Amino acid sequence: MVQEQGKRGTISIEQEELRGISRTVAEIHWLLLILVLLYIVFGGDRGSDPETDAALASGLFFYAALVMSFRYANFYKRETRWKIALETLGMIAFVTWVLWYTNGLASPLLNAYLLPVITSALTLGKLTTLANVGLIAACYILLGSVSLEELFSLRFLAGFAAQLAPVLLVAYITTMFSADIRYGLQHAKLLAETDDLTGLFNTRGFAIAANRLFGQALRYGRPASVLMIDCDHLKMVNDTHGHEAGNRLIRQVANAVQAELRATDVPARFGGDEFIVLLPETPPKGGVDVAERIRNAISARPLAINAENVPCTVSIGVACYPEDGRSLDALAARADRALYQAKQEGRNKVVRYSTH
Repeated sequence: MVQEQGKRGTISIEQEELRGISRTVAEIHWLLLILVLLYIVFGGDRGSDPETDAALASGLFFYAALVMSFRYANFYKRETRWKIALETLGMIAFVTWVLWYTNGLASPLLNAYLLPVITSALTLGKLTTLANVGLIAACYILLGSVSLEELFSLRFLAGFAAQLAPVLLVAYITTMFSADIRYGLQHAKLLAETDDLTGLFNTRGFAIAANRLFGQALRYGRPASVLMIDCDHLKMVNDTHGHEAGNRLIRQVANAVQAELRATDVPARFGGDEFIVLLPETPPKGGVDVAERIRNAISARPLAINAENVPCTVSIGVACYPEDGRSLDALAARADRALYQAKQEGRNKVVRYSTH
Protein backbone atom coordinates (compact mmCIF):
# COMPACT_ATOMS: atom_id res chain seq x y z
CA MET A 1 0.00 0.00 0.00
CA VAL A 2 2.87 2.41 0.85
CA GLN A 3 4.61 1.73 -2.46
CA GLU A 4 1.42 2.02 -4.52
CA GLN A 5 0.46 5.25 -2.78
CA GLY A 6 3.90 6.67 -3.56
CA LYS A 7 3.60 5.86 -7.26
CA ARG A 8 0.06 7.24 -7.46
CA GLY A 9 1.08 10.35 -5.51
CA THR A 10 4.06 11.19 -7.73
CA ILE A 11 2.15 10.56 -10.97
CA SER A 12 -1.09 12.22 -9.91
CA ILE A 13 0.56 15.46 -8.70
CA GLU A 14 2.54 15.94 -11.91
CA GLN A 15 -0.28 14.84 -14.19
CA GLU A 16 -2.84 17.02 -12.39
CA GLU A 17 -0.60 20.04 -12.83
CA LEU A 18 -0.05 19.26 -16.53
CA ARG A 19 -3.76 18.66 -17.09
CA GLY A 20 -4.54 22.10 -15.65
CA ILE A 21 -1.88 23.67 -17.88
CA SER A 22 -3.21 21.74 -20.86
CA ARG A 23 -6.72 23.13 -20.38
CA THR A 24 -5.31 26.66 -20.41
CA VAL A 25 -3.31 25.94 -23.58
CA ALA A 26 -6.44 24.58 -25.30
CA GLU A 27 -8.31 27.82 -24.52
CA ILE A 28 -5.42 29.87 -25.96
CA HIS A 29 -5.56 27.76 -29.14
CA TRP A 30 -9.24 28.47 -29.60
CA LEU A 31 -8.78 32.16 -28.80
CA LEU A 32 -6.17 32.39 -31.56
CA LEU A 33 -8.45 30.61 -34.04
CA ILE A 34 -11.37 32.91 -33.19
CA LEU A 35 -9.20 36.04 -33.60
CA VAL A 36 -8.12 34.97 -37.09
CA LEU A 37 -11.67 33.99 -38.05
CA LEU A 38 -13.00 37.38 -36.93
CA TYR A 39 -10.33 39.10 -38.97
CA ILE A 40 -11.22 37.06 -42.06
CA VAL A 41 -14.93 37.80 -41.68
CA PHE A 42 -14.73 41.48 -40.73
CA GLY A 43 -11.33 42.58 -42.08
CA GLY A 44 -12.77 44.49 -45.02
CA ASP A 45 -9.73 46.68 -45.56
CA ARG A 46 -7.68 43.86 -47.12
CA GLY A 47 -9.86 43.64 -50.24
CA SER A 48 -10.96 40.56 -52.11
CA ASP A 49 -7.93 38.45 -52.96
CA PRO A 50 -8.74 34.78 -53.74
CA GLU A 51 -5.11 33.74 -53.23
CA THR A 52 -4.98 35.35 -49.77
CA ASP A 53 -8.37 33.91 -48.82
CA ALA A 54 -7.26 30.43 -49.87
CA ALA A 55 -3.97 30.75 -47.94
CA LEU A 56 -5.74 31.92 -44.76
CA ALA A 57 -8.39 29.20 -45.07
CA SER A 58 -5.73 26.49 -45.52
CA GLY A 59 -3.77 27.87 -42.55
CA LEU A 60 -6.91 27.77 -40.41
CA PHE A 61 -7.66 24.23 -41.52
CA PHE A 62 -4.21 22.84 -40.76
CA TYR A 63 -3.95 24.69 -37.45
CA ALA A 64 -7.40 23.46 -36.37
CA ALA A 65 -6.33 19.93 -37.38
CA LEU A 66 -3.19 20.34 -35.24
CA VAL A 67 -5.27 21.47 -32.26
CA MET A 68 -7.73 18.62 -32.70
CA SER A 69 -4.97 16.02 -32.97
CA PHE A 70 -3.13 17.29 -29.91
CA ARG A 71 -6.19 17.94 -27.79
CA TYR A 72 -8.97 15.55 -28.78
CA ALA A 73 -7.74 12.70 -31.00
CA ASN A 74 -6.20 10.90 -28.01
CA PHE A 75 -2.87 10.36 -29.75
CA TYR A 76 -1.18 11.45 -26.54
CA LYS A 77 -2.55 9.61 -23.53
CA ARG A 78 -0.28 11.52 -21.08
CA GLU A 79 0.32 15.24 -20.89
CA THR A 80 3.98 16.28 -21.21
CA ARG A 81 5.82 19.57 -21.45
CA TRP A 82 7.34 18.43 -24.76
CA LYS A 83 3.84 18.24 -26.20
CA ILE A 84 3.08 21.78 -25.02
CA ALA A 85 6.40 22.99 -26.47
CA LEU A 86 5.45 21.55 -29.88
CA GLU A 87 2.04 23.22 -29.66
CA THR A 88 3.74 26.55 -28.93
CA LEU A 89 5.90 26.18 -32.04
CA GLY A 90 2.72 25.40 -33.99
CA MET A 91 1.16 28.64 -32.70
CA ILE A 92 4.19 30.69 -33.81
CA ALA A 93 4.15 29.06 -37.26
CA PHE A 94 0.40 29.71 -37.64
CA VAL A 95 0.64 33.36 -36.57
CA THR A 96 3.58 33.91 -38.95
CA TRP A 97 1.61 32.32 -41.82
CA VAL A 98 -1.41 34.55 -41.15
CA LEU A 99 0.72 37.71 -40.87
CA TRP A 100 2.52 36.87 -44.13
CA TYR A 101 -0.83 37.13 -45.96
CA THR A 102 -2.25 40.08 -43.96
CA ASN A 103 0.24 42.94 -44.43
CA GLY A 104 3.08 41.50 -42.36
CA LEU A 105 4.24 43.79 -39.56
CA ALA A 106 1.43 46.26 -40.41
CA SER A 107 -1.21 43.59 -39.78
CA PRO A 108 -3.67 44.22 -36.92
CA LEU A 109 -3.01 40.59 -35.91
CA LEU A 110 0.65 41.25 -35.06
CA ASN A 111 -0.06 41.11 -31.33
CA ALA A 112 -1.24 37.50 -31.76
CA TYR A 113 2.43 36.61 -31.13
CA LEU A 114 1.70 37.41 -27.48
CA LEU A 115 -0.41 34.23 -27.19
CA PRO A 116 2.42 31.71 -27.77
CA VAL A 117 4.67 33.85 -25.54
CA ILE A 118 2.12 33.70 -22.72
CA THR A 119 1.70 29.94 -23.26
CA SER A 120 5.45 29.38 -23.09
CA ALA A 121 5.94 31.64 -20.06
CA LEU A 122 3.15 29.94 -18.12
CA THR A 123 4.22 26.38 -18.83
CA LEU A 124 7.79 26.00 -20.11
CA GLY A 125 10.01 28.27 -18.03
CA LYS A 126 12.40 31.15 -18.72
CA LEU A 127 14.87 29.56 -21.15
CA THR A 128 12.23 28.11 -23.47
CA THR A 129 10.30 31.39 -23.40
CA LEU A 130 13.47 33.30 -24.27
CA ALA A 131 14.09 30.89 -27.18
CA ASN A 132 10.53 31.44 -28.42
CA VAL A 133 10.95 35.23 -28.18
CA GLY A 134 14.13 34.86 -30.26
CA LEU A 135 12.18 32.83 -32.84
CA ILE A 136 9.47 35.49 -32.95
CA ALA A 137 12.17 38.17 -33.42
CA ALA A 138 13.45 36.19 -36.43
CA CYS A 139 9.88 36.06 -37.78
CA TYR A 140 9.63 39.87 -37.39
CA ILE A 141 12.71 40.25 -39.59
CA LEU A 142 11.31 37.77 -42.12
CA LEU A 143 7.93 39.53 -42.24
CA GLY A 144 9.61 42.92 -42.61
CA SER A 145 11.61 41.72 -45.66
CA VAL A 146 14.65 43.51 -44.31
CA SER A 147 17.81 43.63 -46.39
CA LEU A 148 21.20 42.87 -44.84
CA GLU A 149 22.18 46.54 -45.11
CA GLU A 150 19.01 47.71 -43.33
CA LEU A 151 19.34 45.03 -40.67
CA PHE A 152 22.25 46.79 -38.96
CA SER A 153 21.04 50.34 -39.41
CA LEU A 154 20.27 52.41 -36.32
CA ARG A 155 16.83 53.32 -37.64
CA PHE A 156 15.83 49.70 -38.15
CA LEU A 157 17.20 48.58 -34.77
CA ALA A 158 15.28 51.34 -32.97
CA GLY A 159 12.02 50.42 -34.70
CA PHE A 160 12.65 46.71 -34.21
CA ALA A 161 13.27 47.20 -30.49
CA ALA A 162 10.07 49.24 -30.17
CA GLN A 163 8.04 46.52 -31.91
CA LEU A 164 9.56 43.69 -29.90
CA ALA A 165 9.38 45.49 -26.53
CA PRO A 166 5.74 44.48 -25.77
CA VAL A 167 6.58 40.82 -26.47
CA LEU A 168 9.60 40.94 -24.13
CA LEU A 169 7.59 42.75 -21.45
CA VAL A 170 4.73 40.24 -21.56
CA ALA A 171 7.23 37.34 -21.52
CA TYR A 172 9.00 38.77 -18.47
CA ILE A 173 5.85 39.58 -16.47
CA THR A 174 4.16 36.26 -17.27
CA THR A 175 7.29 34.27 -16.42
CA MET A 176 7.59 36.02 -13.04
CA PHE A 177 3.88 35.48 -12.39
CA SER A 178 4.24 31.81 -13.31
CA ALA A 179 7.23 31.43 -10.96
CA ASP A 180 5.16 32.86 -8.10
CA ILE A 181 2.34 30.42 -8.86
CA ARG A 182 4.78 27.49 -8.91
CA TYR A 183 6.26 28.57 -5.60
CA GLY A 184 2.77 28.66 -4.07
CA LEU A 185 1.97 25.23 -5.44
CA GLN A 186 5.23 23.78 -4.13
CA HIS A 187 4.53 25.26 -0.71
CA ALA A 188 1.01 23.80 -0.70
CA LYS A 189 2.44 20.43 -1.79
CA LEU A 190 4.96 20.56 1.08
CA LEU A 191 2.18 21.24 3.57
CA ALA A 192 0.15 18.34 2.14
CA GLU A 193 3.08 15.96 2.65
CA THR A 194 4.23 17.11 6.11
CA ASP A 195 2.94 16.26 9.56
CA ASP A 196 1.97 19.46 11.39
CA LEU A 197 2.97 18.27 14.87
CA THR A 198 6.46 16.87 14.18
CA GLY A 199 7.56 18.44 10.89
CA LEU A 200 8.32 14.94 9.53
CA PHE A 201 6.72 13.47 6.44
CA ASN A 202 3.16 12.23 6.83
CA THR A 203 2.17 8.90 5.24
CA ARG A 204 1.61 10.54 1.82
CA GLY A 205 4.98 12.30 1.86
CA PHE A 206 6.74 9.15 3.06
CA ALA A 207 5.16 7.08 0.30
CA ILE A 208 6.39 9.49 -2.39
CA ALA A 209 9.94 9.96 -1.03
CA ALA A 210 10.51 6.36 0.09
CA ASN A 211 9.14 4.87 -3.13
CA ARG A 212 11.83 6.67 -5.15
CA LEU A 213 14.67 5.51 -2.88
CA PHE A 214 13.36 1.97 -2.56
CA GLY A 215 13.08 1.80 -6.36
CA GLN A 216 16.85 2.35 -6.53
CA ALA A 217 17.40 -0.49 -4.05
CA LEU A 218 15.30 -2.79 -6.25
CA ARG A 219 17.03 -1.68 -9.45
CA TYR A 220 20.59 -2.08 -8.20
CA GLY A 221 20.10 -4.88 -5.65
CA ARG A 222 21.14 -2.74 -2.70
CA PRO A 223 20.04 -3.51 0.89
CA ALA A 224 17.49 -1.38 2.74
CA SER A 225 15.85 -1.53 6.16
CA VAL A 226 12.49 -0.35 7.48
CA LEU A 227 11.88 0.56 11.13
CA MET A 228 8.47 0.76 12.77
CA ILE A 229 8.66 2.75 16.03
CA ASP A 230 5.93 3.09 18.64
CA CYS A 231 5.86 5.14 21.87
CA ASP A 232 5.37 2.90 24.92
CA HIS A 233 3.72 5.35 27.32
CA LEU A 234 1.68 7.82 25.25
CA LYS A 235 -1.71 6.69 26.63
CA MET A 236 -0.47 6.99 30.20
CA VAL A 237 0.93 10.47 29.55
CA ASN A 238 -2.32 11.59 27.89
CA ASP A 239 -4.47 10.20 30.72
CA THR A 240 -2.28 11.57 33.52
CA HIS A 241 -0.96 14.87 32.16
CA GLY A 242 -3.24 15.78 29.24
CA HIS A 243 -3.00 15.78 25.46
CA GLU A 244 -0.60 18.71 25.27
CA ALA A 245 1.92 16.66 27.27
CA GLY A 246 1.26 13.76 24.88
CA ASN A 247 2.01 16.04 21.94
CA ARG A 248 5.27 17.07 23.59
CA LEU A 249 6.17 13.41 23.98
CA ILE A 250 5.51 12.75 20.27
CA ARG A 251 7.62 15.76 19.25
CA GLN A 252 10.45 14.68 21.57
CA VAL A 253 10.45 11.17 20.08
CA ALA A 254 10.37 12.59 16.53
CA ASN A 255 13.36 14.84 17.26
CA ALA A 256 15.31 11.98 18.83
CA VAL A 257 14.60 9.71 15.85
CA GLN A 258 15.70 12.37 13.37
CA ALA A 259 18.88 13.12 15.32
CA GLU A 260 20.09 9.51 14.87
CA LEU A 261 19.48 9.38 11.09
CA ARG A 262 21.50 10.27 8.02
CA ALA A 263 20.39 12.91 5.52
CA THR A 264 19.44 10.13 3.08
CA ASP A 265 17.14 8.32 5.54
CA VAL A 266 13.39 8.94 5.36
CA PRO A 267 11.48 9.25 8.65
CA ALA A 268 7.72 9.84 8.87
CA ARG A 269 4.92 9.95 11.40
CA PHE A 270 2.82 6.96 10.43
CA GLY A 271 -0.13 7.87 12.60
CA GLY A 272 -0.81 8.55 16.28
CA ASP A 273 2.36 7.68 18.19
CA GLU A 274 3.80 5.42 15.49
CA PHE A 275 6.72 6.31 13.21
CA ILE A 276 8.22 4.63 10.16
CA VAL A 277 11.78 5.04 8.84
CA LEU A 278 13.33 3.88 5.57
CA LEU A 279 17.10 3.33 5.78
CA PRO A 280 18.55 3.04 2.25
CA GLU A 281 21.86 1.18 1.75
CA THR A 282 21.42 -0.46 5.18
CA PRO A 283 21.76 -4.24 5.74
CA PRO A 284 20.05 -6.03 8.67
CA LYS A 285 22.86 -5.45 11.20
CA GLY A 286 22.98 -1.76 10.33
CA GLY A 287 19.20 -1.48 10.65
CA VAL A 288 19.22 -3.06 14.11
CA ASP A 289 22.15 -0.84 15.19
CA VAL A 290 20.27 2.31 14.15
CA ALA A 291 17.15 1.08 15.95
CA GLU A 292 19.15 0.46 19.13
CA ARG A 293 20.69 3.94 18.95
CA ILE A 294 17.23 5.47 18.62
CA ARG A 295 15.87 3.38 21.51
CA ASN A 296 18.78 4.30 23.77
CA ALA A 297 18.61 8.01 22.89
CA ILE A 298 14.89 8.17 23.71
CA SER A 299 15.08 6.17 26.94
CA ALA A 300 17.99 8.32 28.16
CA ARG A 301 15.85 11.44 28.04
CA PRO A 302 12.67 11.33 30.14
CA LEU A 303 9.90 13.86 29.46
CA ALA A 304 9.94 16.75 31.98
CA ILE A 305 6.38 17.62 33.06
CA ASN A 306 5.79 19.96 36.00
CA ALA A 307 9.13 19.11 37.66
CA GLU A 308 8.41 15.41 37.16
CA ASN A 309 10.50 13.20 34.88
CA VAL A 310 8.17 10.86 33.03
CA PRO A 311 9.85 7.75 31.51
CA CYS A 312 9.97 7.87 27.71
CA THR A 313 10.68 4.66 25.80
CA VAL A 314 9.86 3.14 22.41
CA SER A 315 9.51 -0.32 20.93
CA ILE A 316 10.96 -0.87 17.45
CA GLY A 317 10.42 -3.51 14.79
CA VAL A 318 12.98 -3.99 11.99
CA ALA A 319 12.52 -5.60 8.57
CA CYS A 320 15.12 -5.69 5.80
CA TYR A 321 15.26 -5.93 2.01
CA PRO A 322 15.72 -8.42 0.41
CA GLU A 323 15.58 -10.96 3.26
CA ASP A 324 12.17 -10.00 4.66
CA GLY A 325 10.31 -8.76 1.59
CA ARG A 326 10.68 -7.28 -1.87
CA SER A 327 8.28 -4.34 -1.57
CA LEU A 328 7.81 -1.42 0.81
CA ASP A 329 4.37 -2.72 1.75
CA ALA A 330 5.75 -6.14 2.70
CA LEU A 331 8.62 -4.63 4.71
CA ALA A 332 6.30 -2.21 6.55
CA ALA A 333 3.91 -5.05 7.42
CA ARG A 334 6.72 -7.28 8.70
CA ALA A 335 8.39 -4.48 10.66
CA ASP A 336 5.00 -3.84 12.23
CA ARG A 337 4.76 -7.53 13.15
CA ALA A 338 8.20 -7.32 14.78
CA LEU A 339 7.08 -4.18 16.62
CA TYR A 340 4.07 -6.06 18.01
CA GLN A 341 6.45 -8.78 19.22
CA ALA A 342 8.61 -6.14 20.97
CA LYS A 343 5.51 -4.87 22.76
CA GLN A 344 4.58 -8.41 23.80
CA GLU A 345 8.08 -8.99 25.21
CA GLY A 346 7.88 -6.06 27.63
CA ARG A 347 8.46 -2.91 25.50
CA ASN A 348 11.55 -0.69 25.29
CA LYS A 349 12.98 -3.30 22.95
CA VAL A 350 14.21 -3.76 19.36
CA VAL A 351 13.06 -6.89 17.51
CA ARG A 352 14.21 -7.95 14.06
CA TYR A 353 11.50 -9.66 12.01
CA SER A 354 11.77 -13.42 11.91
CA THR A 355 9.59 -16.18 10.45
CA HIS A 356 10.21 -18.33 13.54
